[in-house]
Amino acid sequence: MTTASTQDTRAIIEAARSEGRAYLTPGECRSILEAYGVPVPSERLATSAASAADAAAAMGFPVVLKVVSPEIVHKTDVGGVVTGLETADAVAAAYESIVASAKKAVPNARIDGVLVQQMVPAGREVIVGTVTDPSFGKLVAFGIGGVLVEVLRDVVFRLAPVSKSDAAGMLDAIKAKQILEGVRGEGPVDRAAIADIIEKVGRIATDLPEILELDLNPVLAHEKGAVAVDVRIAVGEPPTERYRPPHAEIVTAMNRILKPDSVAVIGASAEAGKIGNSVMKNLINGGYQGKIYPVHPKAEEIEGLKAYPSVKAIEGEVDCAVFAIPAQFVPGALRECGEKGVPGAILIPSGFAETGNVAAQEELQAIGREYNIRLMGPNIYGFYYTHKNLCATFCTAYDVKGQVALSSQSGGIGMAIVGFSRSAGMGVSAIVGLGNKADIDEDDLLTFFEQDEHTQVIAQHFEDLKDGRAFAEVASRVSKKKPIIALKAGRTTAGAKAASSHTGALAGNDKVYDDILEQAGVIRAYTLRDMLEFARGMPELPTPKGENVVIITGAGGSGVLLSDSCVDNGLTLMAMPDDLDKAFREFIPPFGAAGNPVDITGGEPPATYRATIKLALEDERIHSLILGYWHTIVTPPMVFAELVVDVVREMKAKGIEKPIVASLAGDVEVEEASEHLYRHGIPSYAYSTEIPVQVLGAKYRWARKAGLL
Repeated sequence: MTTASTQDTRAIIEAARSEGRAYLTPGECRSILEAYGVPVPSERLATSAASAADAAAAMGFPVVLKVVSPEIVHKTDVGGVVTGLETADAVAAAYESIVASAKKAVPNARIDGVLVQQMVPAGREVIVGTVTDPSFGKLVAFGIGGVLVEVLRDVVFRLAPVSKSDAAGMLDAIKAKQILEGVRGEGPVDRAAIADIIEKVGRIATDLPEILELDLNPVLAHEKGAVAVDVRIAVGEPPTERYRPPHAEIVTAMNRILKPDSVAVIGASAEAGKIGNSVMKNLINGGYQGKIYPVHPKAEEIEGLKAYPSVKAIEGEVDCAVFAIPAQFVPGALRECGEKGVPGAILIPSGFAETGNVAAQEELQAIGREYNIRLMGPNIYGFYYTHKNLCATFCTAYDVKGQVALSSQSGGIGMAIVGFSRSAGMGVSAIVGLGNKADIDEDDLLTFFEQDEHTQVIAQHFEDLKDGRAFAEVASRVSKKKPIIALKAGRTTAGAKAASSHTGALAGNDKVYDDILEQAGVIRAYTLRDMLEFARGMPELPTPKGENVVIITGAGGSGVLLSDSCVDNGLTLMAMPDDLDKAFREFIPPFGAAGNPVDITGGEPPATYRATIKLALEDERIHSLILGYWHTIVTPPMVFAELVVDVVREMKAKGIEKPIVASLAGDVEVEEASEHLYRHGIPSYAYSTEIPVQVLGAKYRWARKAGLL
């Protein structure tokens, strides 16, 4: 589009807003679409029945008539649309009928006339549009259109602008994509033409931020071409962008905060049971080797360390300050941190936006911006960074080092993370509380964990994203290197209400979150247990080299359930080649079943398990393996677990590594066997055929999005 066209379209919007209008007129909408090359039918505005008949005769029958009124957005609802008009008399009569119907439905509406529009031949009805999301900003939407769009809700969202490939991908992301491919004798629609409209709408959304909503509904798609036959554009004040520091500044600040060489505890206490005392004990007893500076206005010594009356009295540099004082004293102490040059503040105290005290939180944000202090919290439990032996929290200590980084918006969820990690023996690099997210949020953590040598998998719980667009942009980059798992709370209306009431956060439309997280390559977990199991299991699994999955089971029933789980999780059960089928049959009894699942039956000795598992690992056509064990006396649980570990170790020595998960069914002995397998890098679960396949499915989803398959 030319610069002149850009100026023209902006002038249209500015004129509408200066008149206090929330919606553009049909003529204004058409001008914007034409400026961006969106195909539209011929049309004229008529202000009388006679002029409508003349316009129709000039452009050729059949035509469609639509009421034009700034007060009537949904024209069909008020009888404001008549289609298929074949004669001048029919057009004149329809004009009178439309005006009368509109005035009856909306008595005070200003009727500017009736639009006479060339009738486009029937086609597949789709909707293309843009909306302004409070978290993600400008989004492009595509789905099945027409009058049932709000009933079917088969719509997919992407961040605007969209690339050609993203636009084309949206056509395959809806549930009813088969309608576009052709059904009941109809040919396929022109996918390129629809994708072109999607891409152009994305440019409109980006170029003209004052457009809050744009609906092309329907767009009639044919075998050759697509035409937008109806348009609605809402305008208003564009959203303000949230300030975000440059990438290099974020990395520098986050490294000093999460991997500090010195920590000040503001509100340190010698009294057991106080938050300030718990923080001090965790820092000392956790083995942190950096400098610890207790800050207390009167104490000379706390927990054997020299105390300081204020952070400004500390002689050396302070990388981060942990706040353990009442909310009303935080601003003053934070300002002192700014004057001292402390780059990070860990704000444990509550009593800010989560209780409705938004002004107090905004004061902290202003101080942080003034002195360039990054704020974690307020209303948090603190954080752990195990590779520095750092427990900057008042909660229970945690010291099992590993490569999984976890964060939570909720303190309760944070403690569940600690408990699960301890129970499962899951090594972590970090556990971070974000609370109200006055400043530091999920994308800041992603930026840090991206370059953190101790982190390979990132799992994040949140109820909202303060800057969803920034998160998506960072996640799109990071997810190509390291898996990101997200548990978005507030999926339901009730959940969203609860999230809003207890954090002051706006929980966005869950469909939007689902689509944008998927676009960014983020693996979404729908339960807390899923997030934790994915975080624990994905690092154990090597990246698959292909899509072919094979199930080996000792029980037909578990094979059926495991197969169902594969379908549910987007895994491809390999079609067994004849030669491989024959090879498996050499090891299983005649009444067993090769194919896929490979059912070796329950009465087989350990040698059968060993031979079939080894065969599956050695064959290059098989890329992943799911084991279904059934408890028998012939092959007891621990015997099974040990032989699997032996075979995997033998294959690894030969350079063969494939993802393997296991489901164990039986008496309580299978619990010990599952733990043994997990300790040796094979995610295994007693009494579940769903969880192991979900973990494998999560690994596959990440590998596909990262372009590794």
